[in-house]
Amino acid sequence: MPPAAAFSSSFSALLRGAPPRTRRLLLVAATRAHSGAAGASRARGGLPRFHTPSLPSSKGEVVRIQGDEFWHMTRVLRLGINDRVELFDGAGGLAEGSIQKVDKGGSDVELLEDSRLIAPQGIQWHVYAAFGTLKGGRADWLIEKCTELGACSVTPLLTERCHTIAENRVDRLQRLVLAAVKQCQRIHEMSLKPPIRISSLIPVVSQSKLAFLASAEAPPLLSVLPKFSKEKSGLLIIGPEGDFTEDEVHVLKSAGAVPVGLGPCRLRVETATISLLSALMLWSDAEHRETKQCS
Repeated sequence: MPPAAAFSSSFSALLRGAPPRTRRLLLVAATRAHSGAAGASRARGGLPRFHTPSLPSSKGEVVRIQGDEFWHMTRVLRLGINDRVELFDGAGGLAEGSIQKVDKGGSDVELLEDSRLIAPQGIQWHVYAAFGTLKGGRADWLIEKCTELGACSVTPLLTERCHTIAENRVDRLQRLVLAAVKQCQRIHEMSLKPPIRISSLIPVVSQSKLAFLASAEAPPLLSVLPKFSKEKSGLLIIGPEGDFTEDEVHVLKSAGAVPVGLGPCRLRVETATISLLSALMLWSDAEHRETKQCS
């Protein structure tokens, strides 16, 4: 089954049996997300957006664009002198600029306004997934979709049944993150963390007020969502192919992780990850909007 179809099926399963208010919030948020995606590229006139590690704060300052971003700017989009662009630093900084110089090594962009710092909105979700053994582009798809959906970070999880991930693979995934950030018009770059083992995750779970553990035969996810609407951040924990061992599940639950079910079907690692993240992002976005309307 194609990834998109697998997600659609599992999302429908999540909706079944959900409390009426939660189902309504998710459906409203899904509709807004679909319509918002079409308009995202038209934001602020649809200016092409480029990443810079350092974004000056004041109008008139100049940013040097080099490397892959320079190639995309001049060779792919064929932009030149006086063309307007947007610059972002991946940490919430955003500013409009104008290309003033292009040479063989890069291009100079002058800021047309003071840069603005935009704070993250809603619950910040941190994904811990054991995807090191995935093949055939499935790990790429997982990282790309986590970025597009708005995950704050993704950390490869090393377990008894998924005990390694190649370093060169992590480097390639990091480049994929930046491409996905630009594609979906994110202001805050998703962080791809170094791999960690279960033993290192336990203290993180213990200190978190909200940690979901994808688990077969657990209570449906949507049945527990209303209990956690005030939290500012949360964890998603997804096991490897073959799932966590009984000992791993025990230590995660003992640390405070809440087991949640994702429907009646057995899901692949990437499908479970995206299904869980999608449901939580839609729910938290709807909660955030409703809170703003009531305030």
